[in-house]
Amino acid sequence: MSDPIRLAVIGNPVAHSRSPELHLGFAKQLGMTLEYDRVECAAGEFIDTANRLRETGYAGANVTVPFKADAFALCDTRTPVAELAQAVNTLHFVDHSVLGDNTDGPGFIRDLTSRCGIDVAHKTVIIIGAGGAVRGLMKPLLDQNPSQVVVAGRSPYNAEAIAERFADFGPVQGCTYLALKGWQADVLIHASPAGHSGRMPALPSTLLTAETPCYDLSYGAAHTVFRDWALAGGQRPVFDGLGMLVEQGAASFERWTGQRPDTDAALAQLRRQVSQSS
Repeated sequence: MSDPIRLAVIGNPVAHSRSPELHLGFAKQLGMTLEYDRVECAAGEFIDTANRLRETGYAGANVTVPFKADAFALCDTRTPVAELAQAVNTLHFVDHSVLGDNTDGPGFIRDLTSRCGIDVAHKTVIIIGAGGAVRGLMKPLLDQNPSQVVVAGRSPYNAEAIAERFADFGPVQGCTYLALKGWQADVLIHASPAGHSGRMPALPSTLLTAETPCYDLSYGAAHTVFRDWALAGGQRPVFDGLGMLVEQGAASFERWTGQRPDTDAALAQLRRQVSQSS
């Protein structure tokens, strides 16, 4: 019997992550033997932590908040999508080098369009949050031909930096939450840390119409804060990010193993696990 493939997810916090259940489900589906760990990492210790995993025989790791920029800096080589995003969510330890990829954007678009049925073409898309996860989404999102994308953050700096970096790929601008006054979203994407801080940022009440679909990158308990805010003004469509987790995870799994799992089956199983634990 061959040795199990060893993988992990690195983040802070990371106890809530469903990546272990997801990837163990992928492995079972495909008849593989896998070990998958949660690794909580303190600020300033990411590179040492990732190198320790590499040196002790791990094949790779998923990277979640707040370490996607640290993961980018660690890599010896990166895929073009990761280079553009300047953020890495998938580390592949190959021989003595580290390859970085970013599967967030393709996973997000696959879930948003195919599973949730949200068409952003010729629409105003407003993104709440301007962290590393947003950089991973931008190019695939702009490829869907929205009329404009507005990235909003607490301060203008990260949002404007994202807008400047992706300006060649479509109409995008950055601003503060306060500057959203007067804007109305055809599609709203939530990528702020509200699910972990317990409070949504102050946003104008006119931001959403009754029909505005809302998509949250968070899932499980972390999705509750955004969901309650989005539904407070009406029963509009609100989606969590569990499907994105499954799709980006499947792309990571394929990079490590060369095999792609059935994501619909994996998502159904993961939803059952999340509902049973909530």
